[in-house]
Amino acid sequence: MPKAASKGKKVASAPFGKAKKAAADTNPLFEAKKKNFGIGNNVQPARDMTRYVKWPRYVRLQRQKRVLAKRLKVPPPLNQFNQILDKNTAT
Repeated sequence: MPKAASKGKKVASAPFGKAKKAAADTNPLFEAKKKNFGIGNNVQPARDMTRYVKWPRYVRLQRQKRVLAKRLKVPPPLNQFNQILDKNTAT
């Protein structure tokens, strides 16, 4: 025998009675406009150019050394010098 009416949760209706004040509060002097980055228009935002910089030699060497150390397997007698001790452990 089918049930006559199922008792479930009712979904609340959207509040249609509230009027929007956003249009009245905005000042026409400070309207947001789309930026045009074409020639002779808005200046483009600064980009991150760090990958395209010619880095000093010592910076490139220390980065390459770090990458190689991660990729290569270092034998244990040499690897012991890669672990740094702080003052509390050393004394």
